[in-house]
Amino acid sequence: MTITTSEATSHTLGGPIRVMVVDDSAVVRGLETRMLEEDPAIQVVASVGNGQMAVQALDRHDIEVVILDIEMPVMDGLTALPELLRKSPNLKVIMASTLTLRNAEVTLKALQMGASECLAKPTTSREISGGTDFRHDLVEKVKALGGARRRALGRAAPTARAGGAVVERKVGALPSLMAQRAQQPISLRPAAEERPDIIAIGSSTGGPQALFTVFGDMRKGGWPSQPIVVTQHMPATFTTILAGHIERVAGVPTAEAKDGDPIRGGHIYIAPGDYHMVVETRGTEKILRLNQDPPESFCRPAVDPLFRSVAKAYGRRVLAVVLTGMGADGSKGGKIIAESGGTVIAQDEPSSVVWGMPGATAQIGACSAVLPLKDIAAYVLRSANKR
Repeated sequence: MTITTSEATSHTLGGPIRVMVVDDSAVVRGLETRMLEEDPAIQVVASVGNGQMAVQALDRHDIEVVILDIEMPVMDGLTALPELLRKSPNLKVIMASTLTLRNAEVTLKALQMGASECLAKPTTSREISGGTDFRHDLVEKVKALGGARRRALGRAAPTARAGGAVVERKVGALPSLMAQRAQQPISLRPAAEERPDIIAIGSSTGGPQALFTVFGDMRKGGWPSQPIVVTQHMPATFTTILAGHIERVAGVPTAEAKDGDPIRGGHIYIAPGDYHMVVETRGTEKILRLNQDPPESFCRPAVDPLFRSVAKAYGRRVLAVVLTGMGADGSKGGKIIAESGGTVIAQDEPSSVVWGMPGATAQIGACSAVLPLKDIAAYVLRSANKR
């Protein structure tokens, strides 16, 4: 593989994660820069007003993560994205957009084109400056993606500044939860012998691309009869568009869940943004319920409520899949499924955009298999077709 000059430099540097903010609003750029630089593990090295300037900035700066607006003059975000990735293939790009149907469509397309993550941007600068959720999501996504990129390249990982200086440690010595996980052996448990009655999937950062891959591969192998329930960390509007994209990829009925929906075999149900989705038993049938209970792992929808509910409703007859994502959502629920006799599998680190959720689930001892993304569909189909 050929490494560009920028990437070769990036590979050898440590220190804070180096970020570029791209937005046509100078006010928004300033607010995002201030939020990011409040964390000593992040440094904004470039702030530009359109996609063309962003592409040019890669020649002057060592950039690891880009916050990329969609609607900009001269060159918009969707046009700039492939140019950015061509110049720096290991660049992590977060698409930042307001919650409109058009922006959701464009963002999903960007994720399919190689963007790593999306970020729901408040409509006004006042909402941005006062939004603690936006601030948290912005900082955590940058740190997760920057850290994952450095681990993949074997580069020094960022830590907090001590007395104004950045303390650098090699990845293997980083005293973080992720580094601790990487050093721990994974203990696998036997898979359930029974055929599952439901397939539950949880995903976050990098999840849409992973879902498209899994469902596309499953379609080629023959669709299972079981229902599939999916929680992907995404805001409202975006999950509506995601359901439509998945239906086209999978070729089976797919929809955002509605409260009280009966669960039907051969269908895919997506948790809507801002609602936890859970399964309940009503008489002889299983139904989906939506609620706005407090976020879990800073997320709503969250994976853990779904996993807990399927363990309660189906017992041993559950197959759970934890795909790429930051944080540890799904690990506690996955352990409950495993302890109830169900089967849990996770995506492996090399094929994950961020090995947070699947890594936590594997390290907690909940998994029967930890697999590359390309092998997950085959495992699901084998399990679904057990006699």
